[in-house]
Amino acid sequence: MSKHGLLAFAVTSALCWAPAAAAQTFPTDDPVIQRMWAEGMEENSQVFELSQALLDSIGPRLMGSPAYDAAGDWLLSKYESWGVQAEKQVYGTWTGWERGTTHIDLISPRVRSLEGTMLAWSPATSGPVEAEVVVLPDVGDEFDRWLTQVSGKIVALSFPEPTCREDQSWEDHATPESFEQMQEQRDAARQAWQARARAGGRDVASRIEAAGAVAVLTGRWSQGWGVDKIFSSPTENIPGIHLSCEDYGLVARLAEHGQAPRIRLDAQSEFLGDVPAFNVVGRIPGQELPNEYVLLSAHLDSWDGASGATDNGTGTVMMLEAMRLLKAAYPNPRRTIVVGHWGGEEQGLIGSTAFAADNAEVVDGLQAAFNQDNGTWRIDFIRMQGFTGAGAHFGRWFSSIPSEITGHIELDIPGVPETGGSDHMSFICKPAAGFRLQSNYPDYRQYTWHTNRDTFDKIVFADLRNNATLAAMLAYMASEDPERVLTDTRVLPPGRSGQPGQWPQCRPPQRSAGG
Repeated sequence: MSKHGLLAFAVTSALCWAPAAAAQTFPTDDPVIQRMWAEGMEENSQVFELSQALLDSIGPRLMGSPAYDAAGDWLLSKYESWGVQAEKQVYGTWTGWERGTTHIDLISPRVRSLEGTMLAWSPATSGPVEAEVVVLPDVGDEFDRWLTQVSGKIVALSFPEPTCREDQSWEDHATPESFEQMQEQRDAARQAWQARARAGGRDVASRIEAAGAVAVLTGRWSQGWGVDKIFSSPTENIPGIHLSCEDYGLVARLAEHGQAPRIRLDAQSEFLGDVPAFNVVGRIPGQELPNEYVLLSAHLDSWDGASGATDNGTGTVMMLEAMRLLKAAYPNPRRTIVVGHWGGEEQGLIGSTAFAADNAEVVDGLQAAFNQDNGTWRIDFIRMQGFTGAGAHFGRWFSSIPSEITGHIELDIPGVPETGGSDHMSFICKPAAGFRLQSNYPDYRQYTWHTNRDTFDKIVFADLRNNATLAAMLAYMASEDPERVLTDTRVLPPGRSGQPGQWPQCRPPQRSAGG
């Protein structure tokens, strides 16, 4: 390795492994808290190695994919090595699908390899195919006549962004007049495009597919540099292909201006039939109150446009590492401590909803569930979800946790119940005491949430160590708490009526794809 290579390695290692500040404040002389701090923040943190293995080697964990199954096996092996009981709990089936390679090339009027990928659960092409790209037309009532012309073509469905420069860049460098003008023109263009899409009806993609199109193109920009949101295919029998903001705009402009762009597409995938849908559930049995439970919660599945690093690899590793800390520092808990790595969160909280339905004893005996699902950065906000007595418990728990961890966390007391979100809702719906350990949202939403840039390098490991240690300490304090967390809920504000179990998101579990 060269001198410069050694320097780069040293700098990278320092960024990843810089120890926590030497000084810390222990509010009590509790040896368990002190051991957790030493194990999680200073001596033996494993969040870097765990994250690298999960995200770089196994990669994205699309529901029903072989990688999701491999991630489950990997979790089981880790828990076994630490002496933690764990199992796969199967709750239904899902459509198995494995991604292959995607090659997309513009071959006319000029040659360029395009940045893009096949959308999840998309069928493959039969080898490379070439076709002209057309855009949704501005034909109003003549849409049916236009459909007769799409056979053998690739149809661009999405609005082509007039600029892929993020708004912050415009605000920083453009004149106020040009920024305002751009926004007005963009809004007008988007409204005009939406009118085109409405002419095709709600099932426009299916109609295009039935008319004989070769593939459909989509582009969903996240408003950040080089970042696109990538979901599942809008079609069943022809490939759905996502292009980057820049390349989608290029192809759409060529088609709009009559320059007949042609694409060569080679997209490979394989459908695997129905495969088991499962959660990975681990537990450390309680010694005094084994039928009361503290639950650590995070979803294992992800979209597969990137690695699923911050949604929700960081949550997965956070709870995995928290269980390691608990086993090392608190191996004989008062209450049973359970960890749930859920499947199908991205399809509607499927795994956690099934767990709540299939494990009534855990729900009935639940002291508290702590869920994490929004990327890197330190936990900085916890809502009490409207449970009127929860604030007093968090006050007691925080009183024993070092202020270096709790000092920047805002507690919303009593808060209001969320009406969507993540897997904590599967327990709030019962109602049982579920809480979301929430990190900062803005750049997560713009840059990594469901995008092609949700990769290992986005993780802030100092914060991930902090979060895993917080989760372990909260689980310990909740397990030892002499009192149960009650589920008495505040009177809901205007516009929210009924009890938690009657909210729209509180529904029976889905046991199969399309069920």
